[in-house]
Amino acid sequence: MVDVKQLKQRVCDAVDRRATELIDTADWIHAHPEIGHQEVEASKRLAGMLETAGIPVEMGTAGMATAFKAVLGAPANTPRPRVAILAEYDALPGLGHGCGHNLIGTSAIGAGLALQEVAADLTGSIWVLGTPAEESAAPNSGGKVHMVNAGVFNDVDAAIMFHPGTESAVTLDRSLAARGFEFYFHGRAAHAAGAPEEGINALDAVVLMYNAVSVLRQQVRSDVRIHGIILSGGAAANIIPDYAAIRYRTRADDSEYLEEVVQRVVGCAEGAARATGCRLEWKEYMPGYENTMPNKVLLELMTTNLRSIGVAVNNERRRSGRGSTDFGNVSRRVPGIEARIAITDVLETPGHSVAFREAAGSDQGRQAMLVAAKGLAMTAVDLLTNPDYLKKAKSVFDDDLRAARR
Repeated sequence: MVDVKQLKQRVCDAVDRRATELIDTADWIHAHPEIGHQEVEASKRLAGMLETAGIPVEMGTAGMATAFKAVLGAPANTPRPRVAILAEYDALPGLGHGCGHNLIGTSAIGAGLALQEVAADLTGSIWVLGTPAEESAAPNSGGKVHMVNAGVFNDVDAAIMFHPGTESAVTLDRSLAARGFEFYFHGRAAHAAGAPEEGINALDAVVLMYNAVSVLRQQVRSDVRIHGIILSGGAAANIIPDYAAIRYRTRADDSEYLEEVVQRVVGCAEGAARATGCRLEWKEYMPGYENTMPNKVLLELMTTNLRSIGVAVNNERRRSGRGSTDFGNVSRRVPGIEARIAITDVLETPGHSVAFREAAGSDQGRQAMLVAAKGLAMTAVDLLTNPDYLKKAKSVFDDDLRAARR
């Protein structure tokens, strides 16, 4: 009979033995940030750690050059179960690793390397998936969405990952569903002083849309978030702009209401175009992110495992505020959980900030990454030694999905 406690101790010891290598990798990625779909060096280093340990790695998963899949345990074509551990490693434009993805990617690799040492005692297999471009700032972002659409998760029974935070918590809180759009206004250039009557001002259309959306925010549910940036507003002050563009990110608690919000935002753009005489074009510049559906069974396993190694994990957060993640799409295809572990003691530290970036490169951040690798590996041990856990997780998942569709 398999001694689960002993297996968990072995994976924790394996993470400790590799701590220096894992920390060095996390630090290197932190010092060399790459935005989504350009994480060439980060993905190469992470995949290389697995290959060096004798774990085969497939690059280019779901048609993305910086994505990868590593299989350990049973061969990929053997019967399930299969547990996926997800790695992120993209950075934010200009800010770098202000979301701590250098720690996420390395934690997943650490868990995979540790599980290799006990794989012979597990039933099924572990997939370590390198998922690019989680941050929505990159064109065609949402690596996990592309993997979902390519059917990668059709062969997975549970998906787990870690995200750095300002508090250690594994909760049933759901992220916001999100979509992203760009609006392009085409006018007619003219001399702004000599012949303004000959021009059609595309920047005016952007300004009108911006103001209309700002007014719209008063007439939507409190969970809605609409935020944007002007991409282009003209070339010179004495030329009436013949082209201007704006990008918006829209969010809400659920995809159904979000669609209503999107249509109203599009209406703001159409109204601005009519008011100024501009021609409007628009597109959805990235796939939609669904809101997460955390799995209670996986939550309990992850919580127990992290607490067993000394992490003070809560199942409710002290700080409010939610973002969006492409992990939401995964969690609505298979049972999933994302554990948050604090990388700073300052609860108010905002994500996507210089302060959070510094925390992602701090010793506390490094230790959180190591702890996360252990928690992920221990939870995978639970799932691949006791089939009841996956059965219960699937039952809860099915119930949650039915409730969400009502």
